[in-house]
Amino acid sequence: MSLQSVGTVLLVGAGQMGGAMLEGWLAGGLPGSQVTVRDPGPPERMAALIAREGIALNPATRGGDPDICIVAVKPQVIDAVLPEVAPLVGPKTLIVSVVAGPTLSRLGGYFSAGQPVVRVMPNTPSAVGRGMSVLCANAHASDAQVAATRALMSAIGAVAEIADETQMDAVTAVSGSGPAYVFLLAEVLAAAGKKAGLPAELAATLARQTVAGAGELLYRSDLDPATLRKNVTSPNGTTAAALGVLMGEPGMAELLEKAVAAAAKRSRELAG
Repeated sequence: MSLQSVGTVLLVGAGQMGGAMLEGWLAGGLPGSQVTVRDPGPPERMAALIAREGIALNPATRGGDPDICIVAVKPQVIDAVLPEVAPLVGPKTLIVSVVAGPTLSRLGGYFSAGQPVVRVMPNTPSAVGRGMSVLCANAHASDAQVAATRALMSAIGAVAEIADETQMDAVTAVSGSGPAYVFLLAEVLAAAGKKAGLPAELAATLARQTVAGAGELLYRSDLDPATLRKNVTSPNGTTAAALGVLMGEPGMAELLEKAVAAAAKRSRELAG
């Protein structure tokens, strides 16, 4: 299914995640004329994009029922936002939530009985077409509506589908929050380089390019991460010395396991 054929889209929230998705959809060929954005204060860059693409922003009149309504707001505000969104959609409008935490059942409770709802967990690399999105649909979403959701998400990266909604908390912890873990790696690697004697600017450049380059190699390679790691590691060499620390006790594996568990726990708490 092409982006042009997904129908009309109402995007609620044009912040970090909503804006990243919108950028990806427009770059993938979704006409701005098919999109309406509701956001009381979009970031300046997003406001400029919306104006440049001729996208309706906070129109005074409702207009026709959108085919798809994307909800991209913070989980803490859905109790205030969704009651305002409900009158803007019809009973057949597909509700696509990219909000971390709230379940299909909870989301459906804000709308008509039998409302089709799909939960999606994307991540911010969607802005550059390298996102990872995982979707889970309720029983009211048709095959065509799931296909439309898949088309939107495929335009901004890779897509996976799950049938067991309880797995969404772990998905959120791994890929939804995961980019922050990678950015932290670049951040602390640069700081370590500076402490080892490098100028701060050079250390930051080395860390950024190394993380970005390794990610690109992982993306393009058919080899698994463990093999790629071993390919860099000479016996008794510098990499082996560093990995002896990172893979020791406690090491990176234990820290990430705890981090993912903490994120998944918080996702369950946000479910309400």
